[in-house]
Amino acid sequence: MIMHLLSQIIFIIIFAAAIGLFTRRIMDIRRNILLGKDADYSDHPAQRWRNVLLLALGQKKMFRNPLVAVLHFFIYAGFIIINLEILEIILDGILGTHRLFAPYLGPVYQFLINAFEILAVLVIVSCAVFLVRRNIIKLKRFAGRDLDGWPRSDANYILITEIILMLLFLTMNTTDGLLQSRVYGHYAEHITGKFIVSGMMIPVFNSLSDNSLVVLEQSCWWLHIVGILAFMNYLPYSKHLHIILAFPNTYYARLKPKGEMNNMPAIQNEVLYAMQPELAPVPDPDAPPPKFGAKEVFELSWKNLLDAYTCTECGRCTAACPANITGKILSPRKIMMDTRDRLTEVAENIKLNKQFKDDGKSLLHTYISVEELRACTTCNACVEECPVSISPLEIILELRRSLIMEESNAPQEWNTMFSNIENNFAPWKFSPDDRDKWTSEISS
Repeated sequence: MIMHLLSQIIFIIIFAAAIGLFTRRIMDIRRNILLGKDADYSDHPAQRWRNVLLLALGQKKMFRNPLVAVLHFFIYAGFIIINLEILEIILDGILGTHRLFAPYLGPVYQFLINAFEILAVLVIVSCAVFLVRRNIIKLKRFAGRDLDGWPRSDANYILITEIILMLLFLTMNTTDGLLQSRVYGHYAEHITGKFIVSGMMIPVFNSLSDNSLVVLEQSCWWLHIVGILAFMNYLPYSKHLHIILAFPNTYYARLKPKGEMNNMPAIQNEVLYAMQPELAPVPDPDAPPPKFGAKEVFELSWKNLLDAYTCTECGRCTAACPANITGKILSPRKIMMDTRDRLTEVAENIKLNKQFKDDGKSLLHTYISVEELRACTTCNACVEECPVSISPLEIILELRRSLIMEESNAPQEWNTMFSNIENNFAPWKFSPDDRDKWTSEISS
């Protein structure tokens, strides 16, 4: 009895600590995202909820490759649906019960656990296939240099962990079923019968004694739930945070046509005031000069920073990027990873110094080079390919605006074009009066 009570207390402490640490980390991430500039994404709520259902929940874009989509869906469904099974384990741990839902659900309980076990097998198979694709077949989009080091290891750790957690779940059910069939202790209080998958595993453990089965079942129970709680706290430090952030990210996705850029009101007003000077406001001598584009993460919008945290580093954006395909160093995936890394560094700086203290670094130049930015053709292929509506292009455009408008850093060819547009209202060096001269030459 004392051991049983002690077990409950230990579980409650572990569970409370896991929830506390997870909540604290999520609040840190929220605070980091809100370092970005304000932006309004409250329009067309019906369309936004439709995006959540189709893209985040339904994974519509993933099904462009049906086989990969189905395997990914198994893992994704396993994460969501098996949470029902986790709920029972958590309540059993807190209340000191065993299979709490079994007497209340009756035959439905048998159906649910069977469904969970089948799903667990599908998760194991899917994770194994993805491990092979990453480490043996080595698909090109998983072999990029931007994944060297931790990013590549992170993906493997997650897949291996999911396999282990599912095996623990199946082993727990197998040993539990054996102890029920032997009418041993409290396991006999709720006879659930054999389950589909774990029932087939019984011969593997049938030779074990009752005590050995109890030790194995309890070990699997503890490792399974503590492993899940540890996995939950690992998520905020991993690219797999997209499991959570995909939903808000698709809701706040940009709804404008992909080819329509976000204009800068300050520039539009400059043109307007040049044509109609009487509309120009009286300048405030104490006002700081306006800044154009973004050089640092807190000059991007909060949605750009949410994009960075949501990125799962799948590489579909980079695989579709024509600049990357032709050998240029631009990788939209790297743009998102660099933004997230710099944001983490800035957040630590603020946390340490109570405000941002210049560290001699910046997102532009230190993390993302001029060569990368100039390679972008603004074709929107990266935006089109992203399964969860991330836009590397918005970040690229903001950095390029800062580069050109704040630093006057542009190739000579671009400067010539800018000058022609300013003076001749076209990219070519022809007077507007001569623009239709070719028609008279044809008629003559």
